[in-house]
Amino acid sequence: MASETSPRPGTDARAWRHGALVGAAASVGAASATFALSGGVAALVARHVVTPSTRPGNVTVLKIEKDANSGQDLVTLPATPDTRVAGTYALRFDEGRGLARIGFVVRQTGGTVTRLVERVYSGELTVGARGWWTGTVYARPSDAGLPYEEVQIPTPLGDAPAWFVPAKGGDAARTGTWAVMVHGRGAQRAECIRGARVARRLGLHSLLLSYRNDGDAPATPDHRYGLGFTEWEDVQAGIRYALEHGATEIVLFGWSMGGAIVLRTAELTEYRDRLRALVLTGPVVDWYELLAHQTKVHRVPRRVGRMAADMISHRLGPRITGLAAPLDLHALDWLSRWEDIDTPTLILHSTDDEVVPVAGSVKLADLSPLVDFVGFTGARHTKEWNIERKRYERAIQDWLPSRLAPRR
Repeated sequence: MASETSPRPGTDARAWRHGALVGAAASVGAASATFALSGGVAALVARHVVTPSTRPGNVTVLKIEKDANSGQDLVTLPATPDTRVAGTYALRFDEGRGLARIGFVVRQTGGTVTRLVERVYSGELTVGARGWWTGTVYARPSDAGLPYEEVQIPTPLGDAPAWFVPAKGGDAARTGTWAVMVHGRGAQRAECIRGARVARRLGLHSLLLSYRNDGDAPATPDHRYGLGFTEWEDVQAGIRYALEHGATEIVLFGWSMGGAIVLRTAELTEYRDRLRALVLTGPVVDWYELLAHQTKVHRVPRRVGRMAADMISHRLGPRITGLAAPLDLHALDWLSRWEDIDTPTLILHSTDDEVVPVAGSVKLADLSPLVDFVGFTGARHTKEWNIERKRYERAIQDWLPSRLAPRR
């Protein structure tokens, strides 16, 4: 006897088969729609990662007042995970034309935070001004008390501006070890001033580079980031400039995507025999993990991050990303290629980095005997110097000299 749920002969059986087919088609359609939606989001992510863009003005000045005791200006801002953190930062406003260095927290009340205004480098900080929070607190090396000169680096795309900061007590011939510094995604060479301070104390000359598509250096025809896959050529040009102007050995510094660029440079440069060490802050050591992390932070399925990475790497990807050519992200995955790292490397990275997951840096240090890790807490992305300046600089001062000792 047929069960109540079984199809019955004749018309009922045909109706059941029809219903089953409709249901199956609906399921396939829903799955296809979901896949298409994921693909669309992945395309947006892939294009965003490689496209230089201006930062949104998501911080608004709510109030400006005088401190009753010091007479210095105080600024009240919305309380966010960034603006609440202790340390010294900067507010970029007026679409980036204005820059104010912001100091310690005076008070927090409800949804606002009031901090000391240490200095306004450019623009007029007024109530209602909108901008973004950044760890780049100096507009130029002289703001940090560093002597410098503007130089031009001949790159494959044309001359790119850079800053040269001489070592403390450095000789006029500029001989010795140079620190060649590489900023991160969405930043410019001013980000590197934080590293030039400690390099100068260690007796290193510093060269703070610009590179393709960063707004200072010449752009590529596609106006897209290469995530380290292409920018390393500009860093090699910087190394060449240093060697031609007195450098005998090189230390590479990199922040965020600048870390990925530095690692790629260390692998491919014709001057590998001149490299003594790498100093990386919040570096990208695996773009696949970074994209997976970002999709998780934004509550997007992990597969979307993988799809975005595949779009960047695939031969048909340029149709989506706008890149002139696909980028081989596997070549930039140092967690699987850790044995190819042959230069002593120091990584400084905050455990709560919201942009680049710290797990990759920790794992790389566990895998490679040439990689050392120093962790920070509460700094968020590439603001380790901002929250603990003395500890950050001391970590470099303690680690680097032994790597620069005379070779046997």
